[in-house]
Amino acid sequence: MASSPDNAPSPSAPGSGPGTFELGGTVTVPRLGFGAMQLPGRWSGPAGDTATAVAVVRRAVELGARHIDTAAFYFSPTHRANDLLREALYPYPADVTIATKVGPLRDETGEMYAEARPDQLRGEVERNLEDLGVETLDLVNLRVGRLVSGTAESLGERFEVLAALREEGLIRQLGVSNVTREQLAEARSVAPVAAVQNRFGVLDQADTALVDECADAGVAYMPFFALGGGHTELGGENVRKVAERHGATVHQVALAWGLARSPSIVQIPGTASLAHLEENMAAGRLTLDEDDMALLGSRD
Repeated sequence: MASSPDNAPSPSAPGSGPGTFELGGTVTVPRLGFGAMQLPGRWSGPAGDTATAVAVVRRAVELGARHIDTAAFYFSPTHRANDLLREALYPYPADVTIATKVGPLRDETGEMYAEARPDQLRGEVERNLEDLGVETLDLVNLRVGRLVSGTAESLGERFEVLAALREEGLIRQLGVSNVTREQLAEARSVAPVAAVQNRFGVLDQADTALVDECADAGVAYMPFFALGGGHTELGGENVRKVAERHGATVHQVALAWGLARSPSIVQIPGTASLAHLEENMAAGRLTLDEDDMALLGSRD
């Protein structure tokens, strides 16, 4: 259940907040951003509402989101995330960074039926450029494995294509998504990696080693499904205990936990609801103490 701005968590200390991260060592972004996946509505329906989606994006920026995550394959039968972002923000504020991802090929029925071959990646990048109405993409993540995590496939040849597009000036920074430690190392051997986007959250901490590796390397780690997602409801007795202790929601605790867990984590929660957006952004003012973190680090 979403909380209203009037009931948003208060900072535990003056000046506390999500902080910022130097993306690629060149661009400063707040560590609490916004994900656009839900804006078009569910992938197989029902349809999203254009006016509400546009209002959500604009409000996210008003509330401080300066990193927005999207993809051309985020679409429902009637709406596309990139189109909605363009309608909401174009011309884009100079301090807003928009990240997209390429790799999965998705047909109009919603099925991710294949991964883009190296020779198809330029077209995928150009499609994002055209949809968003920009000449250069701030960050492009290469997504591997479609919906399956932990695959052992090589990504080197595909990442080389994106690195070449970066040299051409079509991309500013590169990232990888849904990768293993070995795949990240392979990508970094090709070109600098500014961000990793993998599944990680308070109830799914399997990627802990990679989170810490990213922090050591100065690479942003942007969790997907930080609020559960993937058909998993966010719950657990310990999460509820911490939420009750702070007068917060379990979603706010999940976001605050990630921000406290690693200085490299940039949260990108998505929603198509104004109320849920207010709840998510208020999590940046929630500070968890050592007892909270110890409790949330255990299985329940």
